[in-house]
Amino acid sequence: MAKEQAIEMEGVIVETLPNAEFIVQVISGEEGEKINFDDPEAHRVRARISGKMRMNYIKISPGDRVTVEVSPYDTTRGRITYRNK
Repeated sequence: MAKEQAIEMEGVIVETLPNAEFIVQVISGEEGEKINFDDPEAHRVRARISGKMRMNYIKISPGDRVTVEVSPYDTTRGRITYRNK
């Protein structure tokens, strides 16, 4: 997958899975919008940590805001590229 084809999305870590995988709920809306984690209609992405984040020992826990790169071919899987502060 070429880098310019990836879709970048903002999201919040909802759940931690084995093997450094996470469930990320994608945020679509205003900055101050309250996130409903129980919403079954919300778009969720199964994402892994990118190599640079792993090399620099950046820890991610549930509730963190992150940036996720998603392939246009499979929008259910992605790569976490940045942890927002």
